[in-house]
Amino acid sequence: MTDAVVVGSGPNGLAAAITLALAGRSVRVLEAASTIGGGTRSEELTLPGYLHDVCSGIHPMAVASPFLRSLPLTEHGLRLLHADLPLAHPLDGGRAAVLHRSVDLTAGQLGGADDGAYRRLMGPLVAGWQPLFADILGPPRLPRHPLPTGRFAIHALRPVDRLARARFRDQAARALLAGCGAHSMLPLSAAGTSAFALGLAVLGHAAGWPVAAGGSRAITDAMASLLRSLGGEIETGRPVATMADAGPARAVLLDVGPTALVDIAGDRLPAGYRRSLLRFRYGPGAFKVDYALSEPVPWTADEARRAGTVHVGGTLAEIAGAEAEVAAGRHPARPFVLVGQQSLVDPARAPAGRHTLWAYCHVPSRSDRDMTAPVEEQIERFAPGFRDVVLARRATGPAAMEERNPNLVGGDINGGAAHLLRMLARPVARRVPYATPDARVFLCSASTPPGGGVHGMCGWHAARAALRGVLR
Repeated sequence: MTDAVVVGSGPNGLAAAITLALAGRSVRVLEAASTIGGGTRSEELTLPGYLHDVCSGIHPMAVASPFLRSLPLTEHGLRLLHADLPLAHPLDGGRAAVLHRSVDLTAGQLGGADDGAYRRLMGPLVAGWQPLFADILGPPRLPRHPLPTGRFAIHALRPVDRLARARFRDQAARALLAGCGAHSMLPLSAAGTSAFALGLAVLGHAAGWPVAAGGSRAITDAMASLLRSLGGEIETGRPVATMADAGPARAVLLDVGPTALVDIAGDRLPAGYRRSLLRFRYGPGAFKVDYALSEPVPWTADEARRAGTVHVGGTLAEIAGAEAEVAAGRHPARPFVLVGQQSLVDPARAPAGRHTLWAYCHVPSRSDRDMTAPVEEQIERFAPGFRDVVLARRATGPAAMEERNPNLVGGDINGGAAHLLRMLARPVARRVPYATPDARVFLCSASTPPGGGVHGMCGWHAARAALRGVLR
């Protein structure tokens, strides 16, 4: 009998499998799709020779993850590439707020009273970033590093719109923080959105916002190579609809959402636990557009032409308004658009002299509205002539996202709503959220703490729970 079967080959599933293999357990990964990767697949979505990241495209969490940092993934082909600037946030009038790797340079370009305010806010957080993220990415528990984590929590628990207005005077600094906070896919008035804003900004300074050479799939390809070198097995084209499909194993770890857990193992779980899983709340959806371009985006602000990521949404008030519309179930006329310029730093993404672009906005869950025009209008606003360099485009709405990857329920790319309390008790409130009432069944997806992102920590925690339990 195999010690463990892992269902799903995204970063969390592979992290769980690697952890078990490193502990000397036999492990087999079953993937329903024809290729591994989950949310880290890369494909030619527009034209031949143009390689696009299907879902995740920018990877600060891969650098922050204590687990991924501990693995010899460079020996298995992974290279992370950094643009000149991690992030630019264009504003009307041709200027841009810029997040540099240096806190001092970022603060100095913000200028005025916001220079000192930014240094005082970000400097101490960046200085203690490694112990801070060991706590942030850890399981629900009291912090092991109370000083840096407590300093972070003082600000992180607040709504980001309040924090930005309280700390900064100029639109540039406020917009920079708001754009990072909007990654939460929550209204900016929600408690805890500052955790996303500060966490991502800290990583931008301390570790960068890199892309993977050869596409995001290179991350899971390297993890799969490492797993096989440890004796682990991976089988693609192997959907698991019931526990019987997983085959005989001492433990089964599922990199799936809570509702899929009920579908697969519901007959083994108590009725109350099943009901709690079915009440799990997902977040808004994402509407994504991939572009093949004849040349780089003609941003008015020079800084945006050098940035790996560009936040397109204007001022704090505009971003807050757009995200509030989504939270109310409406489609904003001027959405907040997250743009990835992977080909600026990874020329293998497109033919010589050409480029790719990765862009998405937030929409209500299961939205069927085509948001291509609003997305392009926002980019054109800060890059006049953008449409003239588009050779081809491919739009992907929430339904298509979920069809390709069933874990993206309703188009939710975060594995569940990121409300503060729900992040600490997901999918249900349990002392060990990765374990289920069945001692053989574990959940290792982004619907467990610490949530979404390419970090593998959900899988690592779930595997450790299995090793303390049925696999000890």
